[in-house]
Amino acid sequence: MKNYLVQKSIKSTVIYIFMIIFGLIAIVPLWILLINATRSTAQINKGLSMIPSIHAFSDWTNPETGVVTRSNWYALTSRGFKLAIGFKNSVIVAGLSTLLNVYFSALTAYAIHIYRFKGRKILWGVIMTLIMLPASLSFIGFYQFMAKIHLTNTYIPLIIPAMAAAGTVLFIKQYLESILSLELIEASRIDGAGEFLIFNRIIIPVIKPALATQAIFAFVASWNNFMTPFVLLSQTEKYTLPMLVQMLRGDIYRTEYGGIYLGIAISLVPIIIFYCFMSKFIISGLTMGSVKE
Repeated sequence: MKNYLVQKSIKSTVIYIFMIIFGLIAIVPLWILLINATRSTAQINKGLSMIPSIHAFSDWTNPETGVVTRSNWYALTSRGFKLAIGFKNSVIVAGLSTLLNVYFSALTAYAIHIYRFKGRKILWGVIMTLIMLPASLSFIGFYQFMAKIHLTNTYIPLIIPAMAAAGTVLFIKQYLESILSLELIEASRIDGAGEFLIFNRIIIPVIKPALATQAIFAFVASWNNFMTPFVLLSQTEKYTLPMLVQMLRGDIYRTEYGGIYLGIAISLVPIIIFYCFMSKFIISGLTMGSVKE
C-alpha cells in the first residue's frame, strides 16, 4: 500500500511539472508581448526583459514620466494605423465568417450523419480529402477566380468561402455520433416538426459545446488572417487589423518595435473577449450531462 501511494505521488508530481512547463510555454510569449508594448524601441533592441518599463504605469500626460508609452502610441497612430477602422473591418470579416463557418458546417455534418442518401460516402471521402490538402495549394487559383468575377477588393472572398470548412464538419460529425440520439429526431418528426426546425431548435442547443469550440478556432483564424486580405484588398479603408499592424514596418530607416508590439497587444483584446464569452458554452455543455434530474 505504501509503495502504491509513493508511486501515485510521483506520477502526480510529474504530471504537475509537465503542466507547469506547458503553461509557461503558452503564457511566456504573451507576457513578453505585453511587456514589450510598454517599452521603447531602444529598450527592446537592448535585449529581453520580463518586467514592464519603469514608465509603463506613469502619468500619460507627463512628458517626463509618460514618454515611453506615449511614444509607442504616437508611433502606432501616426503611420496610418486607423484603429477604429481596423477593428470595424476585422469584426465584420471575422464575425460573419465565423457565423457561416459554424452554422453551415454543423448543417453539413448533421445531414451526413442523419440522412442515408446516394453518394453519401463519396461526399464524406471528398471532405476527408480536403482536410489533408494544404490551403496554400489552391491559393493562386482562388485569386485568379476572384479576379475574373471582379470580387477583389471586397470582403466577399474573405467571408463566403468560410462556409466550406472541412475540418469543422469532421469535428461536429464526430461529436454528433457520440452524443446525438436518433430517437430524439424521430420523436420530433412524429410531433410534426420540419427538418430545419429540428436542426435549429433541437440539434443546435445539443451541440453548443462543439459549436463554441469551433467558433473560437474559426474566429481566431479569421481575425489573424493576413495573407488572404493582403492579396485581395487594395484600399486602405478596407484593411483589417493585422494588415494595419504590418504597415508599421513600412519605414526602411527605422522600425518602431514598441509601436508594433502595442498594436499586436491591442489586436489580441477581441480574441480574449470572444474566448471568454464562448468558453462558458463549452463548460455548460460539458457539465450538462453530469447532473441527474
